[in-house]
Amino acid sequence: MGNKGSPEELQGNTLRVYWVMLQNSKSSVGPRDVQRKLGFSSPNLAVYHLDKLVEVGLAEKNLGEYHLSDEVNVGVFKQFAKIGGYMLPRQLLYASMWSTLLVFLILTFKDLNFYSLFALVFGSLGFIIFWFEAWKSWNSRPH
Repeated sequence: MGNKGSPEELQGNTLRVYWVMLQNSKSSVGPRDVQRKLGFSSPNLAVYHLDKLVEVGLAEKNLGEYHLSDEVNVGVFKQFAKIGGYMLPRQLLYASMWSTLLVFLILTFKDLNFYSLFALVFGSLGFIIFWFEAWKSWNSRPH
C-alpha cells in the first residue's frame, strides 16, 4: 500500500478515475458511473481503481458508492484549479488577463511609435504564450 496521495499510485486508469471523482466531488460516484464515463469493459475494473483510491486515503466507500475524502495536487493536477465543478488550467486565468490587456491596448492604440509597437509586440507574445500553455495543460488532463 502506498502513502496517502502518493503520485506513484495515481497513474494510468487510477489517475483517470481520480479525475472523474474530482469533477464530481460534491456527490458520490458508483462503479457503473465510472465505467460509463471512462469506457471501461466492466464495473469490476472501475471498482479495482476506486478501491485503490480508498487504499491511499483519497476516497471513502459507503454502501457501494465512493466519494472523495481528500484532494491532492500531484502530477498533472498541479496545473489545474477547481472552479465550481470544473477543473480548469491555471494558465487560463493568466491568458484571460493578458487577452484583456491586449484588447485594451488595441482599442486605445492612437499612433505608431516605439513604445506602442513595443507594447503591441510584447502584449501579443504574452497572449500567444499563455494561451498556448493553457491549451497544453488542457490536453495533458487525464481523459
